[in-house]
Amino acid sequence: MTRIESKFAQLREEGKKAFVAYIMAGDPDVDSSLAVMKGLPEAGVDVIELGLPFTDPMADGPTIQLAGQRALEGGMTLARTLDMVRAFREGDDTTPIVLMGYYNPIYSRGVDRFLAEAKEAGIDGLIIVDLPPEEDEELCLPAQAAGLNFIRLATPTTDDKRLPKVMQNTSGFVYYVSITGITGAAAAEAADVGPEVARIKAVSDLPVIVGFGIRTPESAKAIAGVADGCVVGTAIVGQIAEGKPVADVLSFVKSLSDGAHSA
Repeated sequence: MTRIESKFAQLREEGKKAFVAYIMAGDPDVDSSLAVMKGLPEAGVDVIELGLPFTDPMADGPTIQLAGQRALEGGMTLARTLDMVRAFREGDDTTPIVLMGYYNPIYSRGVDRFLAEAKEAGIDGLIIVDLPPEEDEELCLPAQAAGLNFIRLATPTTDDKRLPKVMQNTSGFVYYVSITGITGAAAAEAADVGPEVARIKAVSDLPVIVGFGIRTPESAKAIAGVADGCVVGTAIVGQIAEGKPVADVLSFVKSLSDGAHSA
């Protein structure tokens, strides 16, 4: 059982919803992002999504695109991202970490090498936005063989015919994208999300976590109330972009996690 699977089993036993937080590795610099990362569990974060900076992040809105650019300009690489995970693991061996990004940096490093390094560093799962299920042999199946969960995205445009294909090799949890378009583009609405979560649960036993368009404790509570939990990324990255002190960023994260956990 991976850390991700253990965490969701624990939350289920406690009758709690999950709160997942996204930050970009190396934004605005390695030390600052590591300080935020280390503070996330105490701020109520159940699963950390760590963004892997990439030059052409097609699913990301301006806030996360700029975070990736800042990280890359600061010298952040895949190897340094894994070093950041190792540093986090020195003090926390239980909080699940999902690496979220695009396939190009992994392909460039070599799949076998990357998976061995990611597992050793303490990564628990992958969300690779630009690898569809038709390409499962490329990374998904090798990742699962290496003991990493491969988490797939489902969207409002994933119809009933497509959904079983998307779910076939997914593990850990399902990430439901609540809106069409890029991150941070619109607000998620619980009334729209609820039926979609039910549709996914009809074909999968995995927890369904909803992301995109959640910016406030109130929206975190509303969305977590119709799913197994929620993800917040753009709103947190926006706080970092504004130059807020680490303590203030973590206080904001705590308000969001309190919202999700009260659902």
